Amino acid sequence: MNTSALRAALEQAALTERPVNPVYSPLSALGRRQLAPIDLLGQSMSTMAPATCMVFIALWMATFTVGGAGLLAIVGATVVMTLVAFCVRQFTLRLAASGSLYSFVAHGLGKRATLTAAAVLLVGYMGVSISVLSNAGANLVKVADVSGLHLGGESTILAGVAVAIVVVSIAVRGVRFASRTILVIEICTLCLITTLLMSAPVEVNVENTSTDAPIGFVLFLAMQTVLSLAGFESAAFFGPEARTPLRSVSRTVLVSPLLVGALYVFAGWAGMTGHAGTLLNAYFGGVDSGASLVLVIAVNIGVCSSWIASTLGFAQAGSRLLFSMSIEKIVPSFLDRVHPRFRTPWAGVVLFVGVSLLGSMWHDPDHAPDNYDVVVEIALVLGYTMVSIAALRFLGRISEHTAWTRACGLCAAAAGSGLLVFAVLDTGRSGAWGYIAWFVALGASGTIWYWLLKRCRPESLDAIGVFDSVETADLLPGSADLQMSAAGKPVLTRSRHGR
Repeated sequence: MNTSALRAALEQAALTERPVNPVYSPLSALGRRQLAPIDLLGQSMSTMAPATCMVFIALWMATFTVGGAGLLAIVGATVVMTLVAFCVRQFTLRLAASGSLYSFVAHGLGKRATLTAAAVLLVGYMGVSISVLSNAGANLVKVADVSGLHLGGESTILAGVAVAIVVVSIAVRGVRFASRTILVIEICTLCLITTLLMSAPVEVNVENTSTDAPIGFVLFLAMQTVLSLAGFESAAFFGPEARTPLRSVSRTVLVSPLLVGALYVFAGWAGMTGHAGTLLNAYFGGVDSGASLVLVIAVNIGVCSSWIASTLGFAQAGSRLLFSMSIEKIVPSFLDRVHPRFRTPWAGVVLFVGVSLLGSMWHDPDHAPDNYDVVVEIALVLGYTMVSIAALRFLGRISEHTAWTRACGLCAAAAGSGLLVFAVLDTGRSGAWGYIAWFVALGASGTIWYWLLKRCRPESLDAIGVFDSVETADLLPGSADLQMSAAGKPVLTRSRHGR
């Protein structure tokens, strides 16, 4: 092999002076190229909390006599979310952004649509975080009660505060430590849950759980499956921090909903056929159902650990969403503060977890939060629908569409739009006009936000859509020069020292 050109380039690099004013990526503060694929998988798994969601899917299928229709709803929601993942993958193959879906929508749709996506993601992620933190605190008290430490119901708030402090400490400590801890917890809990779901059929001694959601149960189950898969895209928030972002993030985003969706289908089948009886009796019935004390403690610890891991996953994703928005100046600038040693957006972590903690004090997991879930689900479905439409527009603009990408994008957008239409019609039929008003408010949020920014901070509108870009350190000295354009974008030019 002729190595003369390579040798000449290395000699030139050794003789070239380093730039006095190097160019940095706008996301360099987070610490680039440090996360392995296993870390990204741990992040996606944590936000979905598959172990916990399997328990509740099995419960719904066991206590509602919907049969195959319910199982088809779970399968259908999984297929739709996989199509959405394929749309998200079209962005992750081409750019790395700490804003994830929000930043992706910016490259496919207009400014108002992007700000709408920002609003629905904040609402959706914060809504789920409040729910999982509330459940984590309640489950921690339940674990103590089962173990013989009767703390009482009033200690739930203190337990929630304790979980929040632990989550903030781990999230600030670093994503690599957090994601690997999460992955170990989820794998151990999944092994336990899956083993119990394969037990011989046992009668379920759990009272029939009612739902006061203003939609039919099959539609409710489909939207709950979407909610249970929400966060599969959270690995995309760590694109700038991944070692091989375009490859590893894309794989994680596509594999996560397929893998976890298959587990949900399995849990639905186990609940429908009675195989989930042992698990459901142990978790919801305790020792009064005839389950052994050891099994009851093990199941409760596993589910509680999954709730805490999910709280941590959403804190990490939400903090990077706030960090990205802060860089673009569409939210207060103090949220772009990063820990000097661990390179984590500590200000975003503290604010996100703090608001989640306040919300969890109001949220009561023991009193049928179905209405609350529907509010969060509408926001998430709207966000996923918008990113599917953005992928269609994005690939069309850069002329890289194929028949497959166009078909997947159209199907995902149509399914998401259809789910929203059915939800609106069902809520209207039941007279729950507040949900329709909520849907309209979400749709109008981007326009209102755009108007406020145009009046108060117009320069921020041009900065929307920031993503990781090449730095001076990424280039071989002497191969090219990197300069900032008048618009503040990095531009490669021919090296002054080149031949």
